[in-house]
Amino acid sequence: MVDVLSKLGDKFREINSETPLLQQAYLYNNWFTIDMQLKSIHAWADILTKVNLEDWLKNYQISVRTEPKTVAIIMAGNIPLVGFHDLLCVLLSGNKALVKMSSDDKQLMSWVITTLIEIEPSLSEKIKIAEDYQLKNFDAIIATGSNNSNRYFEYYFKDKPHLLRKTRNSLAVLSGNESPQELDLLADDVFLYFGMGCRNVSKLLLPKGYNLEPMFLAFERYKDIINHNKFANNYTYHKALFLMNQDPHLDNGFLIVKQDDSLSSPLSVLMFQFYENEQDIQTFLELHKDNIQCVVGNLPGMNAVPFGKSQQPALSDYADGIDTMAFLAGI
Repeated sequence: MVDVLSKLGDKFREINSETPLLQQAYLYNNWFTIDMQLKSIHAWADILTKVNLEDWLKNYQISVRTEPKTVAIIMAGNIPLVGFHDLLCVLLSGNKALVKMSSDDKQLMSWVITTLIEIEPSLSEKIKIAEDYQLKNFDAIIATGSNNSNRYFEYYFKDKPHLLRKTRNSLAVLSGNESPQELDLLADDVFLYFGMGCRNVSKLLLPKGYNLEPMFLAFERYKDIINHNKFANNYTYHKALFLMNQDPHLDNGFLIVKQDDSLSSPLSVLMFQFYENEQDIQTFLELHKDNIQCVVGNLPGMNAVPFGKSQQPALSDYADGIDTMAFLAGI
């Protein structure tokens, strides 16, 4: 299976802005711009090498299954290929996949599955597409959705081995000593995929008295994001809402920055709050630990993701911190 996936990585590396697949996916879902699709595809191309896959799999004892389990996968579709890691894990664990694709990411995921089967025809017996909303004949399930969807998942799948994921958000902790290069990389953490991923930074913890101007300057390279109609609609709506409610906020013409204690923020809005000491940071992280996907920054002792890397997870960076391969080994 490692050889098959490394060949898929080769196929990813052949994709460029002229590939018709990307235009088809964009026409179907305007959030998936050509550039954003390429960001995801190139990230996977870098990951899917034989060396990377084998190094990752050394952490697990994978035995050949004489009777593979069928694992249903309910995929999210907020960013391109967001559900692919689950499919990869199911196949590498020696199981079969029953895939319920998100309608938002159907073009790309359909291409991935078709390409995998072209590379290794026997996979046609190991990957099945669930065309309707009712999943049948499966032994375990991995499901990703909103908090509301998660409540339904917990009820409907309570009698099956399950790995259920709900809404999470990511934040960045700044010291005030970041270089211009680090702030430039932070812009990627905020704006890649329009900020729609659970690993996108939606909240900032800033030292008291922090000067926001250098950060705003670094964000300027994403100013053209406002030309995207759907993003602009969100920006206009929240700007009007804050103005009507007389909520204090900062506005650079394409992003609204608002002081708020909450972890999550609406699309086109970035929340922030000040801290006075390290204890304030730890208190916030502990309070929201069940809702945090990752922390970005360079402060010591925080196990943080480096600036610019939030949307470049490694194979071992599991969503919600739950080891998918360990879950699959136990079913």
